[in-house]
Amino acid sequence: MTGIPTFATPPSFLGLQRNDRAAAYTVAGIPLDIGVTNRPGARFGAQAIRQASRMLVDGAHPHSWIDPAALPVADIGDFEIALGDLAGSLALIEQQAAVCTHLLALGGEHGITLPLLRALNRREAAPGLVHFDAHVDTWPDSFGQAYGHGSPFFHAIRENLVDPHRMIQVGIRSPVQREVWDWTLAQGVTILTAQDVHELGPAMVAERIRIVTGNGPTYLSFDIDALDPAFAPGTGTPEIGGLASWQVQAILRRLQGLRFVGMDVVEVAPPYDVSEITALAAATVVWEYLSLVAR
Repeated sequence: MTGIPTFATPPSFLGLQRNDRAAAYTVAGIPLDIGVTNRPGARFGAQAIRQASRMLVDGAHPHSWIDPAALPVADIGDFEIALGDLAGSLALIEQQAAVCTHLLALGGEHGITLPLLRALNRREAAPGLVHFDAHVDTWPDSFGQAYGHGSPFFHAIRENLVDPHRMIQVGIRSPVQREVWDWTLAQGVTILTAQDVHELGPAMVAERIRIVTGNGPTYLSFDIDALDPAFAPGTGTPEIGGLASWQVQAILRRLQGLRFVGMDVVEVAPPYDVSEITALAAATVVWEYLSLVAR
């Protein structure tokens, strides 16, 4: 090994020293968690993901043999939010995301995905969606809050921001009202529960994702609670029975060739993390994504 040791790497994503909003790929933190329904703390997620990403800088990706840090990627820092104002924050996020060519967003709560999709639709109308999560996030509201973190895909479908027939949810397993489940399926969404993933295996899950999303533009939204709490304790709404880290890696590595146009990883809440394992899992998802789009 040569160069800077991992512990001394600058605390940006992958130690990147570029801050160029015109870069081919831009990483931005979105420190918002005022729409959560259980434990807060995801506002600190982006900085934890950046810190943990230093574990990924001392070599190439062992599957693609690409070094994601060598790609035209810039960490542009954190987006501005409107303190204590959820609607105002969502508007600011959309405005800032709209100028990014290919955004990789570090959350923050899952509610940030809605303005990211609104911004994306200015250039890619109604993309497909690959959504890893323990929760369907298609509730009409979150305990009376219309734009809470349990509702982004209800609004995204209603606003035609995604094509629900090209939308697949992976890892779902939380309690959910039957009418919410039935509404989601009725829109054309494909749901693979965590149990489905365990029984089918990564190769068949990846093939199902390919069939659903097809060849069109596709967005990846990864809620870290798709992982079992054994692999990601640092999140606000943990659910048992989830995916293992190796399953996620194995699925993602089989998705090369999909036309991804943006992604987010959300709901990392460092106050509940253990030895950075949640933050490292989230950083690795972004690293895997960069390896995919580079190929």
